[in-house]
Amino acid sequence: MSPAADDALRDEVRLLGGVLGEVIRKEGGEALYEHVEAVRQASIAYHRDPASHPAKRLEKLLTAMSVDQAAGLAHSFALFSLLANIAEDRASRRRARDQTEAGARADTPEGALKRLADQGVDKAAVTNLLREALVSPVLTAHPSEVRRKSVIDRIAAISDLLDACDKAGAACTPGSITEPLRRQIVILWATRLVRTQGLVVQDEIETVVSFLDRIFLHVAPKQLSAWRRLLDAPDLKPFMRVGSWVGGDRDGNPNVDAVVQGDAFRTQSRAVLNFYLDEVHTLGAELSLAAELAEVSPALQALADAAHDPSPHRADEPYRRALTGIYARLAATYEKLGGSPPPRRPLVVAEAYPGPDAFETDLKVLHDSLIAQHGGVFADDRLTDLITAVEVFGFHMATLDLRQNSDVHERVVGDLLKVAGVCDDYSALDEESRLKVLAAELASPRQLFSEYAQYQPETLKERAILQASARALAAFGPQAIRTHIVSKTDAASDLLEVYLLLKEVGLYRAEDPGACPIQAAPLFETIEDLRASRPTLERLLQEPSALAVAKARGVQEVMIGYSDSNKDGSYLTSGWELHEASRALVEVTQAHDLKLQLFHGRGGTVGRGGGSSFAGVLAQPEGTVQGRIRTTEQGEVIANKYGEPEIALRNLDALTCGAVLASLGQSQDHAFTADHGATLSDLSARSMAAYRKLVYETDGFVDYYRAATPIAEIADLKIGSRPSSRTASTRIEDLRAIPWVFSWSQSRVMLPGWYGFGSAVQGHDMAELKAMAEAWPFFKTLVQNMEMVMAKSDMTIARRYSTLVGDASLAARIYGEIREEWQRTHDAILAINGHDTLLGGQPELDRLIRLRMPYVEPLNHVQIELIRRRRAGDEDPRVREGILLAINGVAAGLRNSG
Repeated sequence: MSPAADDALRDEVRLLGGVLGEVIRKEGGEALYEHVEAVRQASIAYHRDPASHPAKRLEKLLTAMSVDQAAGLAHSFALFSLLANIAEDRASRRRARDQTEAGARADTPEGALKRLADQGVDKAAVTNLLREALVSPVLTAHPSEVRRKSVIDRIAAISDLLDACDKAGAACTPGSITEPLRRQIVILWATRLVRTQGLVVQDEIETVVSFLDRIFLHVAPKQLSAWRRLLDAPDLKPFMRVGSWVGGDRDGNPNVDAVVQGDAFRTQSRAVLNFYLDEVHTLGAELSLAAELAEVSPALQALADAAHDPSPHRADEPYRRALTGIYARLAATYEKLGGSPPPRRPLVVAEAYPGPDAFETDLKVLHDSLIAQHGGVFADDRLTDLITAVEVFGFHMATLDLRQNSDVHERVVGDLLKVAGVCDDYSALDEESRLKVLAAELASPRQLFSEYAQYQPETLKERAILQASARALAAFGPQAIRTHIVSKTDAASDLLEVYLLLKEVGLYRAEDPGACPIQAAPLFETIEDLRASRPTLERLLQEPSALAVAKARGVQEVMIGYSDSNKDGSYLTSGWELHEASRALVEVTQAHDLKLQLFHGRGGTVGRGGGSSFAGVLAQPEGTVQGRIRTTEQGEVIANKYGEPEIALRNLDALTCGAVLASLGQSQDHAFTADHGATLSDLSARSMAAYRKLVYETDGFVDYYRAATPIAEIADLKIGSRPSSRTASTRIEDLRAIPWVFSWSQSRVMLPGWYGFGSAVQGHDMAELKAMAEAWPFFKTLVQNMEMVMAKSDMTIARRYSTLVGDASLAARIYGEIREEWQRTHDAILAINGHDTLLGGQPELDRLIRLRMPYVEPLNHVQIELIRRRRAGDEDPRVREGILLAINGVAAGLRNSG
């Protein structure tokens, strides 16, 4: 970031902070404003020296504050964080534009093509790759987004005001922008930041669809059009396919059933069809060409005549008459698929489209006629964008993944087999016996289910969900559902069970297994799972049923989980085991002449696979991308990466560029793995040993964790429809990875993102590690991500959280171990990177983090004080509200927190 850009960012933060300060004074009162400023100054002093006299004033301010003051403080600082983020995002966009214009970014289409050209790879090779490519961000409902949609909308409105001011140039003065900003910030101040009611799955569906509707419908077609122009490939098919888990992911979420899945498709369909209806209506207003003044193609004339538009005013306007008919068919489709009448009624009655291809064909009739008669002025316009949108989104909008735990499948299959008299106790069989039973059933045309028999409720529920899936595929086409992910996969039978259940609803047929529209994909997420992934996939592909499905696609999808492998064995071990499993899996698929399609289960924080998506893709092992990559986008990351069209386009391009460069660019990952793999294996083993010693083998650790982090309070946040734990157990093993990471982020320890690395590298050759970090993208990205998350950690604040532990000796002992490992890791990272401070080689990121910390740290202090009061028995609902506001604000300030 240049000094001028740095100044612009600070000026904007001051502007927004100043307006918020005025709003706090007017809306909250002078006393609150003065209290906010006093806590901010005391927090800064505490950060500099916890033992200093000014810092000690912080304790007095916090312990003496009333409940109303506490809630006001939390609300105020949370808003400061949100506004600082707006300024930061705008600065990031400006920087990206400048770097793109200077040709300095490889994560842009132009930059990626230039890098490949420098390596001797031409555009034809890129085009051929993208013809077979799949780049798919998959939006999930995993709960780490603490902001309400109402808050996200206000943030967008404030950002839009500032953008408009930029465009106005000198005409926009501080005086002209301040009042509109104040209006929006007053609304934001008076908007509840935290939810009072828990989310249900339908809320999550609506939230995801709002992003699809507001952002992806507009951005994805523009992205595809830009790549077509750059590659001179106008017939390039869509390679970007947006996915969703919301309404299909029932792993650990009892609230997802067949009704919810149907609601997900109806909601998605209504949104995309309403967009098409609006676009067709707008085109009808625009394309007023008269037959007397403009010739049309015979196909267009036929389409116009078939509409039977009764209006005499459009009698000589063939394009408008054709669009009247198209609108009517689309409106009928809306009612058929969406289950309700369209917002704007059609002028004529028509049959629904049988599918998106027929709609696209009609639109192309208009487009071809316009091009043929009027040339290139219509080559890249609104109609072109609409056709591209139909190609990408069809009538389903987003591909819905199904996901369920293998234990559920085992019980359901066991129930079906027992009732059918095939096997009395399927769960008691060993793996080969299970495979034998499953293979026999998959080869038989008969179904196991009988309408007249009695089954467990779980069996009926799962069958109903798959029946709903069959209906969705019939209604929306093959892109509606492509994959059924099996959590906790540890055997090939876990996948064959899915095919047997699909057979029960007619989606898998014994006589033509390759025609099965849904592929079963294993999810390997623990360290043990990852290490066993190769033999599991090898055994799966020995089965004719699974191999036939994969051969028909040319691809076997495998999902790998970052979160649970990290919780299981440390960040370093997770990264290395994911790397090695990916290499093994690509060898298995290549042996069967298949492509591997890896689905990366990444979260927002580094402990859950976060960090730069572009760098993450480039760091993948050689040969594992092959133009195909899917990755989850979760929680607050969705709004951060896809909250605004320009940012969304940049992130979609970064993901695409990473896939293209990883597939076609020069890579030395095999060589680096050969040279340094033994070192990484040793480091991984030592890191895992250190991590597990603390987390799973230290007496009192669970008690410390549950007291020294806000894990109990996080359960009160209304941010997801899924329970935070898999069972009622308090064991770390049974806690979901998201609240595990989220709670350590809140307490500023960030433990999942770095713990174990310092112990791992002790005694190792630093020269080798430095060389690895300089030249090996995998290790470089690993170290950079740890450095970033450590820069957001704060062991001084973490010490204050440790005072929430009732047993002072336990608190001192475990905090001391964590602090010592933090210091070892800190020193190791500096030694490897050759810098004096964290982020010494990334000054822009360092400045951005430093800019927002003054607004985050007071929230930590307020949170600690209020948690102390609540745990002491203060049941005042305002205490709870203050805690949740503080959690909200810390998450917003840290940005990648869950």
